[in-house]
Amino acid sequence: MQIQDADLKSLRIFETIVQCGGFSAAQSVLNISASAISEQMSQLETRLGVRLCERGRSGFRLTEEGEVLYEAAQRMLSAVETFRMEAETLRRQLRGTLRVGVIDATLTDPGSPLTLAIRRFGEIAPQVHLQVQIDTPNALEQRVMDGRLHLAVGPFPARLPGLDYTPLYRETHGLFCSRTNPLYAQDDAEITLPRLSQSRVAARAFLGRFDLEQLRAEQAAGSVDNVEARAMMILSGQYIGFLPLHYAQPWVDKGELRRLRPEAYATFLDFDIIMRHGASTPRAVTAFHEQLLSSSVLRPDAVS
Repeated sequence: MQIQDADLKSLRIFETIVQCGGFSAAQSVLNISASAISEQMSQLETRLGVRLCERGRSGFRLTEEGEVLYEAAQRMLSAVETFRMEAETLRRQLRGTLRVGVIDATLTDPGSPLTLAIRRFGEIAPQVHLQVQIDTPNALEQRVMDGRLHLAVGPFPARLPGLDYTPLYRETHGLFCSRTNPLYAQDDAEITLPRLSQSRVAARAFLGRFDLEQLRAEQAAGSVDNVEARAMMILSGQYIGFLPLHYAQPWVDKGELRRLRPEAYATFLDFDIIMRHGASTPRAVTAFHEQLLSSSVLRPDAVS
């Protein structure tokens, strides 16, 4: 199948539909009518000879073929945008679409340089369309590896071949329980390692057995890569677990969470910038990378 301009247009519409979760939700983003969206999708399905999605009263969902095409479309469209950015570089202009990935729950971290870097990048590259995607560390690594993201920021304990890792900043985590957990009312002296090892632990899945080893626990009672989901489990009173200090602070202030044994259970996550090793780097990507590093230098928790 030869890719034509019409195909790129249809694939961009298809990508937007999937990201919005359906035809109706995509209308306002695409600024075209529902009938035009439906026609574009019908043409794409006819050209490919497969049905890409089910839509109707039961809602919107991708078919198996649709899932495959969505992943391929993201890779191809990202490559097209990268080409455009490289072409604009020849004219010494920063344009195109820059796709950046981050993990969740970093906005409240005073040590994160992301907000400042985005502001500064917007000032020097106002014509670049910035797309920020939030996902788990493992998913971000995969998206950078296959070209769907130009770069990503997060904690990546495993160093994958094919990616370059640049240290950016450090995030401090503490061990927490909720007001309804039996540990909440106990003195620190009573919260011994054997007592903690018997508690139900909501572990950080992307760190493997790290949390369990810290608490000498046999197995996790629950595990998630998402900070908000882990906080939800801890706030239920059924679990204890590690959370970023900046994220947990509002619940600590309200008396809903308590940090357990701060002197013994302080852990750190080192955040890196990851980019694909050996890939041609458009000037817009390099510029954003530089803004991240220069903004980090100004932060108190920056990694030296």
